[in-house]
Amino acid sequence: MWGSLLVGLMGQPWARWAAGFALVALTIVLFIFNLRRSGERAGRAAERLDQLERINAIQRQMLDAAARRPRSRGDLLERLRGGEF
Repeated sequence: MWGSLLVGLMGQPWARWAAGFALVALTIVLFIFNLRRSGERAGRAAERLDQLERINAIQRQMLDAAARRPRSRGDLLERLRGGEF
């Protein structure tokens, strides 16, 4: 029953036009949802990149500080007496 009703309905020119219009509208809506999801994914990737850059900058500062540290107590005393700290 439903099949014959659908076939009879799709035989009408206005019904074919409406079905085509509905398919175009559905395609546009799905495309917009896909753009939104891609934008969210790109935003998360950009946030991750910013976070990694901050972490790398902090690690570089720590390595620079470790490279400038006094090697022994004697070096520490000389730096303190020289006023470098």
